This record gives sequence, C-alpha cells and structure tokens, in this order.
Amino acid sequence: MKIITILLLCCFCFSVFSQHNSVNDKLVIAHRGASGYLPEHSMAAKAMAYAMGADYIEQDVVMSKDDQLLILHDHYLDRVTNVAEVYPNKKRSDGRYYAIDFTLAEIQSLLMTEGFVVKNGKQEAIYPNRFPLWKSKFTVHTLADEIELIQGLNKSTGKQVGIYPEIKSPAFHLQQGKDISLAVLNELKRFGYDNLDDKIFVQSFDPTELKRIKQHLMPKLNMELKLVQLIAMTSWQETLVYHNGTSTPYNYDWMLETNAMEKIATYANGIGPWKPMLINTKMNQQKPKSNGLLEAAHQAGLVVHPYTFRADINRIPKYAQDFDELLHIYYYDIGVDGIFTDFPDKAVQFLQKNKDKRH
Repeated sequence: MKIITILLLCCFCFSVFSQHNSVNDKLVIAHRGASGYLPEHSMAAKAMAYAMGADYIEQDVVMSKDDQLLILHDHYLDRVTNVAEVYPNKKRSDGRYYAIDFTLAEIQSLLMTEGFVVKNGKQEAIYPNRFPLWKSKFTVHTLADEIELIQGLNKSTGKQVGIYPEIKSPAFHLQQGKDISLAVLNELKRFGYDNLDDKIFVQSFDPTELKRIKQHLMPKLNMELKLVQLIAMTSWQETLVYHNGTSTPYNYDWMLETNAMEKIATYANGIGPWKPMLINTKMNQQKPKSNGLLEAAHQAGLVVHPYTFRADINRIPKYAQDFDELLHIYYYDIGVDGIFTDFPDKAVQFLQKNKDKRH
C-alpha cells in the first residue's frame, strides 16, 4: 500500500478533530506540507498536513526543461534527491543540478528524501531528528498533482483547505527563457483559482515580478488573486537581478523602512516576513515586543504571515520556553494573522486551546 494511502487512513480520524476552520481568523499554513514529520514537499507530507487541519498548504514551484511545473523548494535537485548519483555529468559549473536542465520524466525517475547536506563526502540530514534519509519511497510531483490531491480531499471531506503557491526565482527562470509566473497563473486558472474569494495566496520574494503579475499578467488573464510579498534578508541573496548577463542580489532593506508597507500595498495583499523582522531584537532573551512593522502592515491593509515556525530541538528562540509560548507571542502578543510552520498539528492544537482569545 502506498504511503500516501496509509497516511490518509491513519490520519483521517484525527483530521475530524483537528480541523479548526481558522480559529479567530488565525491561519495555520503548512510549510512545505507537514515537513516536520515527512520529507518536505512530498505528497505524503501534503496529505498529512491536510489531515492535521492546516488552513493552507504551501507549494514552492519551479520549472523543468520541458516546461512542467514542479513542487520543489529550490530550483536545483541535489539537496533532496539522488540526482548526483543518477546523473553525475549533468551538474553545472557551480556544482549544482538545476531542475530546469531535466525533463519531468528524468526528475520523476529520481528518489526524493529529507533535505541534506554533504560534509566530508557524507550526507547529513539538515534536521537529524526528522524522517530518516532514504527510507520509504518519495518522488517529485507537479503542481497539478498536488492541486488535484487537495481539491479531491476538499470534495471527499467537505472541508475547504486552501493552497499557497510560491513562484520560485522568477528572474532566474526568465533569464533561462521560461516565464514561470505566466505558466503558474495559467495552471491556477485551469483549476478554478481566479478571484479574491478563492482559497489561495500567491507569494514570491521578487517584488518586480509581483508587480508584473498584479499590473500585467492577471489583468491579461482576467484574474485577481491575493498576492503576498515575501521579505528576506538581503545577505541571503534570495532574489537576483539580471542585467547585461550579470546578476546582483536584490536589496530588501527598503521593505523594513518607514512607509514601505504603503508601497507594498499598491501591488500586494500581504507580507511574509522572516519572523525576527517583526520583533524588537534588542530585548535579548526577554519576552519580545512588536517593532511596529506588523502595525504598519495592518494600517496599510496587509495581512502578515511570518515564516518559519519549527519545534525541532534548538529551533525555538531563547525568548520562548517552548513552542506553545512561541506561538502565543506571535499569534496574540504581536498579533500576526497566520504563520508558516513545519508542524501544523501543533499550531492547530494551540489555537484550539486558545479559541476564546481575540485579536
């Protein structure tokens, strides 16, 4: 029996109790699925996140050589698959194996596992206490595969779980000759996502591309979806700007300045900041307070969905005694509208325990 079937059978009863229907309008967004328990972006992780009662399930989208929309966190394959073993000669000069250099058939011939790094020639899991490397069988799937799963479960359960696709590295794809944003929008429209009332947020770290989506692509396709501007640290080099064959990192610093939220509100409906961006970091290990970014976002009419909340050992900040306190700080003390978490069950259970609280 396939693992996804087993998960559905085992978790379905739990889902009846865990679905909280956005208690007090606080959202639980399953970050790459239930990735604290199963390999990120596997279909099994998505089924488990659904059963755990997540309001939205995230999809990171990249493109293949033959223009298929894949669910992968990175636009390369070597962090979660055995591509280096199967196709050792297909790496680029930087040593990475890019999804855009492989067909869907080639990619689906690979095995997928927990995220890992290679140290001294040995693979080490990024999160050593999570699902063991190379156990069971997982493969990369397409955006269509995942939407069909979620929509199918919505029909069979009567629930309305939303999707939260991220368009990954759109400037890179354009530089490689592929318009990933247009392809994603066309696919979303094909599955019936085309207006603000639909259970979907479309996110990206690239503000230039979000503006293009808002001002050009969606009007052309007669669509209007909720857009979310993800915010990174400039030092991460999350987004590259290409000019005359060279690339430079996009500077995100302006997004944390006064009046930035009003500018973002001209093309987006929400922000997805790294969670430390919302607090006063000068508090050291004391209980943190809002630094004003959330209030500015709300005043501009933006929802705030920070990332990423993890319950792993050594992943809870020192200012919180445990994962529940971390959730309380952000959901209720800071006042965020939703969170991205690898542990959607824990966030759902927390909100149920605190269902009498209000904004």
